[in-house]
Amino acid sequence: MGTLIASISGIRGIVGDGLDPSVLVRYAGAYGTWARKRAVAQGRAPVIVVGRDARVTGPLCADLVMATLRGMGCDVIDVGLAATPTVELAVLQRGAAGGIILSASHNPEEWNALKLLNEHGEFLTPAQGETIIAMAEAADAAPVGYASTGSYATADALPAHLDAILALDFIDAAAIAEQAFTVVVDGVNSVGGVALPALLERLGASTIPLHCEPTGRFAHPAEPRPAHLTELTETVASTGADLGVAVDPDADRLALVDNAGRFILEELTQVLAADFLWGFRDGPFVTNLSSSRAIDDVAAAHGQPVHRSAVGEINVVQTMKAVDAVLGGEGNGGVILPELHYGRDALVGVAMVLQHLTNQQTTLAAVHDALPQYAMAKDKLPLDGLPVQALLRAMEERYDGEAELSTVDGLKISFDDRWVHMRPSNTEPILRVYAEAPTADEAQALATRFKEELRAAVP
Repeated sequence: MGTLIASISGIRGIVGDGLDPSVLVRYAGAYGTWARKRAVAQGRAPVIVVGRDARVTGPLCADLVMATLRGMGCDVIDVGLAATPTVELAVLQRGAAGGIILSASHNPEEWNALKLLNEHGEFLTPAQGETIIAMAEAADAAPVGYASTGSYATADALPAHLDAILALDFIDAAAIAEQAFTVVVDGVNSVGGVALPALLERLGASTIPLHCEPTGRFAHPAEPRPAHLTELTETVASTGADLGVAVDPDADRLALVDNAGRFILEELTQVLAADFLWGFRDGPFVTNLSSSRAIDDVAAAHGQPVHRSAVGEINVVQTMKAVDAVLGGEGNGGVILPELHYGRDALVGVAMVLQHLTNQQTTLAAVHDALPQYAMAKDKLPLDGLPVQALLRAMEERYDGEAELSTVDGLKISFDDRWVHMRPSNTEPILRVYAEAPTADEAQALATRFKEELRAAVP
C-alpha cells in the first residue's frame, strides 16, 4: 500500500500508489451513502456538487467518484474545473447535500485528493470525517437499485461566485475599475489561472498572466512560497504592475507581491484582509496556532479580539462560529469571510485587497511597509515511524515553567518575542516545525534548534 492520508483535510495520496481507483470508489461510496441518508433525514434532495482542479488525473478521478456517487443514489452536479471556494459556495447556493473537490491543494502534481464537504459547503467536522473514514474502512456503502441511481448534470459555478463577491456591500467594483489596476497572476497551471483573470475582468483590472493555462503541469512547486515565486516577483518589478497574486492549485490560498516586486509574507494575507474589514465591521477574528502574531498587533490597533484554533480549516471555522467572528483565516494565505461562505477564498481576498488600495488611495508597497514585520521559518521533520506524541510530551515536560505552552494542536511553545509550533501534518507524513521571531535568521535558528531537540529525544 502506498501513501494514503485520511484526515480532516481529506483523503489524499499519490495516484497509482495509494490513491488507487478502488480507494476512490471505496471512499466515494462511503461518502455518498452518508450524504444520501443525511439528505433524506433532512428532507432535501441528495444532490452532490463535484469540482476539480487542473491536475492531469482530475478527469479520471472525477469520473470514478461521480459514477460511484450516482450508484449510491446521489444526483451529481459536475462543475468541472473549479476552485475549492467556488465549489463550497455552489453547495450553499444550490441547497445541495454536499460536495467533493478533487484536489491535493499544494501537493505535487502526482498527488490528488477527495476534499469532502457537508450541506453547509464546509469541510466535514472531525466527527463527520471519522464517520466517513470508518465506513470506508468497513466497506460500509449502500448502493441503490437500478431504478434509484442518481442523475448527472453539468454547470458553470464561477459566474455565481463572482456575482456573490461583487454583491458584498464593501466591494465597489466601479470604484476599483477607476483605478485601472494591472495585476500579474500566477495560476500555477490550474484553476486560479481561469478564475482570477475572470474576477479581475469584472473589477476592471488588467491581467498579466503567468502559468495561467490549466494544464495541470505545474510550472513550479505548487505551494505559493517565496522561493517558488521568483518569476512572479521579477515580472511585477519589470512590468510596473500594481501587484502580483499567486494561488495554490485549488485557489483557496492567496499570496501577494507588492508593486516594488517584494513578496508579502503569506502570513500577512489574512492580516491585510482584517485591517481592511475592521474598517467596516467590528467583531472577532479567528486564526490557527501556527499563524503569525502580526494579526494580534493589528487587532490591538482596532480594539478587536483574536481567537486561535487548531490547524485545519474546519477547526478555524468551528471556532469562528462559536465566537461569531467577522473574519478568519490561516497563515498559509487563507481568508475566510463568513458573509460569503465559511471557506478559504483567494478570490474574495483579491477583491478585498484591491478595494483596500482603492479606499486608501495608496500602493500595496505602502500598505506592506505599514504592516507588523515578523519572520517565520516553516520547517519539517520526516516522521519515519517516530513516536510523535511521546516526543511532544517530552518537550512539554522540558519547557514546562519556562515558557507559555499550548497543547491544543501538537505543542506550541511561546517565549517573549518568539514561538515554535510542532505538530503532525494533516496532509503529509511529516512533523511540521514552525517558528516565528524578529528576524529570519532567528526564526530559522529556533526551528533548527527544536528539530535537533526532537531528534535528540528519540528513544
